Amino acid sequence: MAASLQASASSTIGARNEAVEAMASSGIVGANDLLIVGPGVLGRLVAEKWREEHPGSQIFGETVTTDHHDELITMGIKPFLKGAKTDQKFPYVIFCAPPSKTPDYPGDVRMASLSWNGEGSFLFTSSSAPYDCNDNGPCDEDTPIVPIGRSPRTDVLLKAEKLVLDFGDRGAHFYWLNKGTVDARPDHILNLIHYEDAASLSVTILKKKLRGRIFLGCDNHPLSRQEIMDLVDKSGKFNKKFEGFTGTSDPLGKKLNNTKTRKELGWEPKYPSFAHFLGVAE
Repeated sequence: MAASLQASASSTIGARNEAVEAMASSGIVGANDLLIVGPGVLGRLVAEKWREEHPGSQIFGETVTTDHHDELITMGIKPFLKGAKTDQKFPYVIFCAPPSKTPDYPGDVRMASLSWNGEGSFLFTSSSAPYDCNDNGPCDEDTPIVPIGRSPRTDVLLKAEKLVLDFGDRGAHFYWLNKGTVDARPDHILNLIHYEDAASLSVTILKKKLRGRIFLGCDNHPLSRQEIMDLVDKSGKFNKKFEGFTGTSDPLGKKLNNTKTRKELGWEPKYPSFAHFLGVAE
C-alpha cells in the first residue's frame, strides 16, 4: 500500500540516451506515447497499465542515474538520464519522482513540463500533506491547504503544484515491523491507497485530458497507526511481531475522502481498503 495520492492535471504549456536523441531527431512520437519522470514503483505500474490500454505506444522513463536502466528496458520502458539533450515533446507526461532526491523539486517539475506538448495530459503526483488538517478530522478535495511559509515540506509540494496548475507494496507497515518499536503516537490517522490503484487512477486522469484540476487518491478507509498494525497482526502473513508505538505528543493526521474524485472520474479502487488488501476484511 502507498500513502494517499494527490494528483494535479495541467494545461500549461539498448534504449538509452542515444535512443531518445535519435527519436528526437527523427520526430517520431505517437499520439499515445508516454513519458514517466521517475519510473519507480508507481511509474512502472503506470507503464504496465498504459501499455495494456495503448499497445502500440512508446513509453519513456527519465531517471537521475543509470542504475535501473536495464530493468526498465526489460519492461519495455526506454530510459534516459535527466538532462539528456532532446527537444522532443510528449503528449502524455506523468511526474512521479519523489522530492527527497533533488535540491529543487519545483524546478524539476518545471523542466518536466517542458517535455509536454499540451495535447494529452501532464500529471503531477503530489501528496495529501498540503491539506490543512492534522487533528484526525475529515478531509476531502475541498479542504483548505496549508499556507505557504508554515512548513518547508508542504512549501515544496505547494510550489510544485502551483507550477503544474499554472501551465502518485512498500507500505509503512513493513518499516514499522522491521523497527519493532516506533516513537510515534498510535492514534495518528493515516490514509492509504494501493500502488496499483494509484497507477490506475493516474492513467484514468491522463486519459481524460483534463486541465487545471486537482484530484485526490485514497481508499476512503482511514486508519490509525495502531489499527494498521492490528490488521497486520490479524492477517498472520508476517513472521515479525510489532511491539508497539510509544509516542504521545506528535501531531495527529486527517481522514481523507475522495468521493468527489471517484464520481467525476468514474473510478473505483481495486483494493477498497487495507483490510481487503491483507485478506482480513469482514
